[in-house]
Amino acid sequence: MTSHVLAELASHRALHDGVPGKPSAVSPLVVGVQGPQGSGKTYLTSILRDVLRAPPHSLSVAVLSLDDLYLPRDGLVDLASSYPDNALLRGRGQPGTHDIPLGTEILNKLKEINAHKAPGAEVELPSFDKSLFNGEGDRAPHGAVVHPPIDVVLFEGWCVGFYPTSKEEIEWRFGRPIVGLGEDFLKRKGYRVEDVLDINEPLRSYVSWWNLLDAFIQIKPPDEYPYTYIYKWRLQQEHHMKARNGGKGMSDEQVEVFVDRYIPGYVFFGDGVVNGYEEVLNRKTLPPWTGHGLRLEIGENREVVRVTNF
Repeated sequence: MTSHVLAELASHRALHDGVPGKPSAVSPLVVGVQGPQGSGKTYLTSILRDVLRAPPHSLSVAVLSLDDLYLPRDGLVDLASSYPDNALLRGRGQPGTHDIPLGTEILNKLKEINAHKAPGAEVELPSFDKSLFNGEGDRAPHGAVVHPPIDVVLFEGWCVGFYPTSKEEIEWRFGRPIVGLGEDFLKRKGYRVEDVLDINEPLRSYVSWWNLLDAFIQIKPPDEYPYTYIYKWRLQQEHHMKARNGGKGMSDEQVEVFVDRYIPGYVFFGDGVVNGYEEVLNRKTLPPWTGHGLRLEIGENREVVRVTNF
């Protein structure tokens, strides 16, 4: 991961730096990091940040989490009320539950932060406190503040890089068996085609975020077990947390229900990281990280089993 980011940063600077020896004048390299719940995505992002910050690299690195871009609690409540029959929108998580204008503002400010040399130039990153309102969460009043120059921005989240698709494709996939989860999984869990379409529509707005990314890192289970490992990983994560905090957290059954809500996102939109595109006036535009992506395929125990570029 470190080698990938360093190589992409060197290419980024060579492409955009008109003044040799002054890399701070170049916009930061913005790297998307995507991985499912429990895969170690956030942990690996923090390790990557620390390695890049430490000698001999000594880079200035900012981390933005998709989880910190959720709508405030009132917005989440209003959204759920607007779709009372859609179980996917009962609570935060899915596309549609994030604050698009806020994310656009923050990402654009981070892209432009190195152009502002005046004293006091800074960007305050948003923060979402998941502990508020009995776990429903709400936006915190303040977040971390970053100052220029910034070399690398790591933007991590479970659905970073997911692309919307067509109604016909959603209807076709809805009727197909899901690998490892059997036939009629979605119906058994109470999800409808309409619920997925309600997610597909707001996901179109997220593409404006993805267009600001320069490179990508994807952490994923093997194709043979695309979803079943996610349940195991997230359950292990919960058990680890409860062992440290005196047993506070979700039951095993609640963890299963929690992961259930995310499976449709992977099934219908997850391949967008590699195969997604934006179509405008019959012209298809590939993701900006095409040719600049690194995929880490991890096994049941989160060991790296394959590394590829895309």
